[in-house]
Amino acid sequence: MQKITVAILSGGISSERDVSIKSGDEVYKALDKEKYNIIRYDPKTDIAKIVEENSIIDIALIIMHGPYGEDGTIQGLLDLLGVPYQGSGVLASAVAMDKIISKKLYEKEGLTVPPYVLIDQNDFQHAKDSVRQLGLPVILKPVKGGSSIGMDIVYSESELSVALENAFQYDSQVILESYIQGTEVTCGILGNDDLTPLPLIEIVPNQGYRFFDYEAKYKPGATQEICPARIDDKLTQKTKECAIKAHKALGCWGCSRTDMIINNGDIYILETNTIPGMTPTSLLPQAAKAAGLNFSQLLDRLIELGMQK
Repeated sequence: MQKITVAILSGGISSERDVSIKSGDEVYKALDKEKYNIIRYDPKTDIAKIVEENSIIDIALIIMHGPYGEDGTIQGLLDLLGVPYQGSGVLASAVAMDKIISKKLYEKEGLTVPPYVLIDQNDFQHAKDSVRQLGLPVILKPVKGGSSIGMDIVYSESELSVALENAFQYDSQVILESYIQGTEVTCGILGNDDLTPLPLIEIVPNQGYRFFDYEAKYKPGATQEICPARIDDKLTQKTKECAIKAHKALGCWGCSRTDMIINNGDIYILETNTIPGMTPTSLLPQAAKAAGLNFSQLLDRLIELGMQK
């Protein structure tokens, strides 16, 4: 059997570079060396090399997060080169990264999102007025970004300025969002035309974390990740249907993972990740494992879906 040449793209120049490199290491370890020739590239330094060597690449695994990796940028380069890759294309990647545009698309499809307001850079008066309109506490996040970098929860107006200054380090626009108390869950989706929802994972940050922040995401033992989530079958099915609708609303392809909050039976869509974390302990691989796919088999499936595209 002729081996497939897989290019692992990890690293890049976003604030999530370190996470991307670690994920790339784990993907390299898990890929079956009997099936694949594996080449690694870091887009921070290797763009010219990717262009030069594109003819030998059968498929790329984009293991990148944040701007210049998850936002359609690298996807556009690979499209120009004619290199297949796992996951969503340029448009879906770009709109999923933009929290305002994605919310508008969710709403158009009849999905529920927490009330929100867009704040432009340094418009502190609008931010103060919006906090009064939304009511405290509010979640504050950069419009484009991931891994909860620049994100905070604001319980009083006195905390607002510092939180905004921090968020504006990562983006020129920030979203203020009503804080919804409830059960946080995430649902992975696999497939191109035929979509398969994976088992739900319930996310429970340990005491000491105000929300599922960067440290709670990546520090071992900082968060309980319970699979399947502790909700009844009817609500589980409804939540999976919401994840499929979110995936379709953004035009996603191959895989996605949608984060949601459930409050008194109501399901609020938070965001959709087009390149979910890719280590054996990341949420999508955990859900795939619960569905019968180990990490290596999940990567095989993503490669298969990417090559179909």
